[in-house]
Amino acid sequence: MVNDYDLIIVGAGLAGNCLGLALQHTGLKIAILEANSRRQMHESVQGDRALALAAGTVQLLQALNAWEAIAHKATAIKHIHVSDQGHFGKTRLSAAEQGVEALGYVIVARDIEDHMAELVAQSGLDCFYDTRVAGLSSGADAVNVSLKQQGQAVNLSARLLVGADGGQSTVRKLLEIPLQITEYGQTALVTTLETTLPHQNTAFERFTAAGPLALLPLAGRKSALVWTRSHEQAMALQSGGEADFLSELQACFGYRLGALQLCAPRRAFPLNLIRAQSMVSGRAVIIGNAVHQLHPVAGQGFNLGIRDVALLAEMLIEQHHQQGDLGDAERLQRYAKQRQRDHDKTIGFTNQLVKVFSNDRLALAALRNAGLTLLDQLPNAKQLLGKHAMGLAGRLPSIGAG
Repeated sequence: MVNDYDLIIVGAGLAGNCLGLALQHTGLKIAILEANSRRQMHESVQGDRALALAAGTVQLLQALNAWEAIAHKATAIKHIHVSDQGHFGKTRLSAAEQGVEALGYVIVARDIEDHMAELVAQSGLDCFYDTRVAGLSSGADAVNVSLKQQGQAVNLSARLLVGADGGQSTVRKLLEIPLQITEYGQTALVTTLETTLPHQNTAFERFTAAGPLALLPLAGRKSALVWTRSHEQAMALQSGGEADFLSELQACFGYRLGALQLCAPRRAFPLNLIRAQSMVSGRAVIIGNAVHQLHPVAGQGFNLGIRDVALLAEMLIEQHHQQGDLGDAERLQRYAKQRQRDHDKTIGFTNQLVKVFSNDRLALAALRNAGLTLLDQLPNAKQLLGKHAMGLAGRLPSIGAG
C-alpha cells in the first residue's frame, strides 16, 4: 500500500465513490477506504431501499459518465401527486409542464451502488476494502491516519481526508464533532408493493395525521412504499399480519392504484433529524450522511449529499489547478459555509412539511388544504416547486470535468 496520498476518502458508498470518480482524471493521488468487504456491501439490506434521484442528481451522474449504463434500471417520475388524507386539497406536478423528460427517477440502491463500485474498480483509484480507520491526527502539512487492514496496522498520510462513511461515521466520531439530534417520534415502514392498476410513472405523496405516506414508481406495476407512522403504530403494523397491514395501508392511501399487495419484506426505521455541528476539523471534512440525516418526507437526503460531493469536487479541482493546498483551512471553511446554506434551506423545508402535515388540527388542516389547492392553480408557483423537487432551484456545481 502506498503510504502518502493527496486525498483519502473514507467510505466506498455512493458519496465516497462519486467523489473519487469526479476527481479521477485530475492526477491527484487518491485512496478510498472502506471498513466492509465489497460482498458485505452488496448483500446489505440497505441495498433494497429505493432511492429517489432528483433530476439535478441525474445530471451530475451523467457528468461522471455513471448514468447511461444504469438508466434502464431506473423508473422515471413523470408526475407527482400530493394530497392530504380526509381533505380536499391536492397539488399535481408534471414533467411536461416543467418542460423536462422526467421530474426525477427511482432506482433500487443496490443497482446504483454496485455500478459505482465497479466504475471505481475500473478507474485506477486505490480502493481498499476491509480497512478500518482507528485514529486520526491533523498536522500543519498533512493528516495522519491509523488503519487496521486484515489484522495489520497501517499508517497513511494525506493533504486532506474526507469522511463519507455514513450516519455512523467513524471519521466524525474520531474528530469528536458533536451531533444535534431531533426526534420526530415517528418510524418509517419501508417495503415494495404491487398494484392492480398501473402507476403511470406517478410518485404519490399523501399526508396523514400520523405522518406522510409516499409511493414511488418502480418497474412494471411495482411501487416503493415509505410509510411514516408513530412508533407505536409502526410497531403494531410491523408485528401484525400482512392482511392487517394491507388493510390499514389501503384505508390510508385509497384505491388510486387499485388493490395493494406486498412483494418484499417490511422493514422499520426510526426517524430523527441528525446534523453534525461542523463539517470541518483540521485537515478533514465530512460529507453526506456523516453530516446530515433527514426525514424522508421529501426524498431530499441522498440528493443533498450528492450536492455536498459536487461542490467539494469542484473546489478541490480548482485548488489543484492553482497548485494550492487541498487542506487549506480557509478554503475548507468557505466550502462548509456554502454547503450550510443549502443544508439549512433543505432541512428547513423538510421540517416544515413534517410539522404542518403530520397533525390534524382543524385550523391548520384548512390552511394547508387551501394552500395545496391554490398552488395547483398557480403556474409560476408550481414551476418553482417543480424546480425544487428536481434539485434545480440553485446553481449546480460542475463535476466530472477534471
